[in-house]
Amino acid sequence: METIEITEVKRDERTPALIAALVSVWDASVRASHDFLTADDICRLTPCVSEGLAAIATLVVARRGGAPVGFMGIEGRKIEMLFLAPELFGQGLGRRMVTLAFDTYGVTHVDVNEQNARAAAFYRRMGFRPFRRDALDDQGNPFPILRMERHA
Repeated sequence: METIEITEVKRDERTPALIAALVSVWDASVRASHDFLTADDICRLTPCVSEGLAAIATLVVARRGGAPVGFMGIEGRKIEMLFLAPELFGQGLGRRMVTLAFDTYGVTHVDVNEQNARAAAFYRRMGFRPFRRDALDDQGNPFPILRMERHA
């Protein structure tokens, strides 16, 4: 198996080609893990993902053979986005990325769609605990969000 390298990508290094590749990773990941979203929901969210990738303070990208296979966006001490290519689910890459978030960026918070039970369970295994539940997501959609925090 090829090695997966994880590196931070500064804003001025986020080319349109990289953003497009990361949006493709996001799309495949969401289609494999967010069965509560419709195809229309995903299409509607895609421009927000592109904008978020370009603007997020810290963007960490996982690459295999030079091609992006995952990414994590961090703002302050919060993981705002973490998506992996579906073929890498359950292979330890998410754990590596969240551990990096703890060790390098001092992350203490994450939000997760309650309906994505696999992701919620993953974050619980990583030490996060819910402290609040919101019935709507940050865009006002009826997708409940668990606000989670980790105490080191």
